[in-house]
Amino acid sequence: MLNGFKKFILRGNVVDLAVGIVIGAAFNSVVQEFVKGIFTPFLGIIGGIPDFSHFSVHVGKSTILVGEFLNALISFLIVATAIYFFVVVPMNKLKDLSAKGKNTDPTMKSCQFCFSEIPAKATRCPQCTSKLEEK
Repeated sequence: MLNGFKKFILRGNVVDLAVGIVIGAAFNSVVQEFVKGIFTPFLGIIGGIPDFSHFSVHVGKSTILVGEFLNALISFLIVATAIYFFVVVPMNKLKDLSAKGKNTDPTMKSCQFCFSEIPAKATRCPQCTSKLEEK
């Protein structure tokens, strides 16, 4: 039983997930401090509110703390933008590069004349009727 648990914990995806969570938490704290210490004061120069965390709206006897939500929203947008441009876009480009020129189905090949997908054993293309070279 202990051996199975050890095998589970040391699997690649569990370790990768743990590392991703730790790095994500560290990145989140950096972004939070960036928003709180640099971004919102900069917006304060433009808009007049130097720190959104104290921004609130009073309705009757209730106080609605809008500022904390705005800080969280700005942090989320910065994190989402960073993840998109520094993780998603490069991974999509790598995936496209690795898939380019690679035939994923070994039973199919491309016709060198019309580039349609045809069975690998075919000697003549059913689309353009060209005689195919044997490889």
